[in-house]
Amino acid sequence: MNDDMQKRILLATLISVIFFVAYDYFLPKSMVIKDTNGQQTNTNVVNSQQLAPQLQTAPTTEKVNISSPVLESKIISKIVSKHFDIEIDSLGRIHQVYLKDHRFKTEESDYLSLFDINSNNPKPLEIRFVDKDLNEEAFKVDVVANKKLLELKNSPITLTLTQNLSTTTLTKTVTFYPNGKYDLNIKVSNDKRYFLSTGFRPSVLVDMMTFHGALLAEADGTISMIDDGDGITNEAHNGVKIAASVDRYYTTALYNLEEGFNVVLLTDREDNPLIFIDGKPDFSLNGYVGAKDFSVLNAINPELTSIIEYGFFTFIAKPMFLVLQYLHDSIGNWGWAIIALTFLVRLILYPLTYKGMVSMQKLKALAPKIKDLQAKYKGDSQKLNMHMMDLYKKEGANPMGGCLPLILQIPVFFSIYRVLLNAIELKGAEWMFWSDLSLMDPYFVLPVLLGVSMYIHQVITPSTFTDPLQAKVFKFLPVIFTFFFITFPAGLVLYWFVNNIFSIAQQYYINKIFERKKAEK
Repeated sequence: MNDDMQKRILLATLISVIFFVAYDYFLPKSMVIKDTNGQQTNTNVVNSQQLAPQLQTAPTTEKVNISSPVLESKIISKIVSKHFDIEIDSLGRIHQVYLKDHRFKTEESDYLSLFDINSNNPKPLEIRFVDKDLNEEAFKVDVVANKKLLELKNSPITLTLTQNLSTTTLTKTVTFYPNGKYDLNIKVSNDKRYFLSTGFRPSVLVDMMTFHGALLAEADGTISMIDDGDGITNEAHNGVKIAASVDRYYTTALYNLEEGFNVVLLTDREDNPLIFIDGKPDFSLNGYVGAKDFSVLNAINPELTSIIEYGFFTFIAKPMFLVLQYLHDSIGNWGWAIIALTFLVRLILYPLTYKGMVSMQKLKALAPKIKDLQAKYKGDSQKLNMHMMDLYKKEGANPMGGCLPLILQIPVFFSIYRVLLNAIELKGAEWMFWSDLSLMDPYFVLPVLLGVSMYIHQVITPSTFTDPLQAKVFKFLPVIFTFFFITFPAGLVLYWFVNNIFSIAQQYYINKIFERKKAEK
C-alpha cells in the first residue's frame, strides 16, 4: 500500500470522528417551509413582523422581550399520578412537572423536575394577548381552577381554568391522561386575538453533543430544528402539525395532526427559540409533556416520534432503534441488546468489511513491488502512477478497496451513534456493574477497553507506513479515542468496544486465510 492510500485511510478515520462531533455544531438546523409542490409557503402566514412588538410584555432593550413580567406565581392546582405530578400556577400555566419513575430519580433521590422555575421565560400553556392592555391585565388577574387536587389513575381527568378579565373571559379546559398526553380547549369570550406558548424547553440535560431548542413538524413532512443560540426571531411557520421545545431527553409539545396551526418563533435575550401558536376563539389541540420515550410517543400517535431527533441519517437511525428495541424486548436488557445489535450490524456489513480487509492484505503483499517502483521512477510521477495501476490490475488489487468500505459504513455507524446518544430508554438501564448506560462510565473501564481493543486491531491490521510521522499519528489514535470517549454515554462506548472486538475477530480470520494461502504457494 502506498503512502497516498495510507493517508486516505488515516484521513477517513479522522473524518469519521470529526463528522460525529461537528455535525450538530455546523449543520444548519433551521429549514425553509415547503408546500407539497416544493415552493415556499407564503399564503395565510402569520405576519410575525407586525406581531412581535405586540407580544412583548416588558420591553427593556431593543431586542423583543417576551419574558413574563411576573416572576412569582402561586400553585392553584396539582395533578398527581403514578408516573408524574403536574403543578398549575395562578396564570393558568404548567408551572412544573415532576417525573416519578425510578430511572428519573436524581442523585438526592428526588423526583426529576423538568423546568427551571426561576427562569423568566414562558411556561407551557401561557397565553399572550395581542391587545397590550389586555395582556398586561392577564398577568395581574389570577386564574381560578375548578379543582385544587386531581388524582390521575387509569382514566383521564379534566381541569377547568377560568380567568375573568375586564372585557374578556378566558377558559382553558385541560384533560390529562396517564401517559403524559393532554387535550386542550381554549375559549375566549370576545374573539380577542392571542398566542399560546409551548413553554421554554425543559432544562434537565443540555449538552454540546445533542440538539436542544425548538422543533417544528410541518404538514409536508419537513422537520425544522432551531437550536438554542441560533438567534432566529420573528419567523412565521404556516401549517405546523407539531411544535415542541426539547432538550436531549425531554419535551413540552403541542400538536394538531389533522388541521395544524400557525406558529411564530421569537427568541429570549440569549437567542434561544420560543414558540408561540396563533390561537382561535374556540381552539382545540393536544399536548404532551415528559420524556421523549419512543414507545410512549408511538402509542399516543406514531407521528409524535418525529420529536426524537436522530439527525441527517434519520432514515437509517429510526429503523435501527426499532431493531434495538425489539432486541431489548426479546432479551430484557439494554446492554445485551446493544451487543446483539452490534453483532447484527457487523453481520450485515460483513461483505463490505471482508472485501476491505482482503484488499488491504493484497496491497500489503504488493508493498515491496510498489516500493521498487517508487525507487525506479522517482521524480516521474506520471510513469510511477501508470506502472502502479498496471500492477494493481495484474494482481487484482484495488487501491481504494481498503478505504471505500470504511467510508460507506460511516452513515451506519453515525446512525447508531445518534440512536444511542438520544435514547432515553438507556436512562437508568443497568448492565453488569454499570447502573446507568446513559451516563459516562464512572469507572472508565469501557473507554480504556475501547482504546486497548483499537490498539490490538491496529497491530493486526496490515500497514506499510513509510512516513514515520504518519505512523506515529496512527499509533496515537487509540489514546485519542480513549480520552475522546471518556465523557460519552456508557451504552455508546459499549457499542464501539464490542464493534472493535468483532473487527479484531474478522481481521484475525482474514489474516489466517492469507497466511494459509501464502504457505500453500
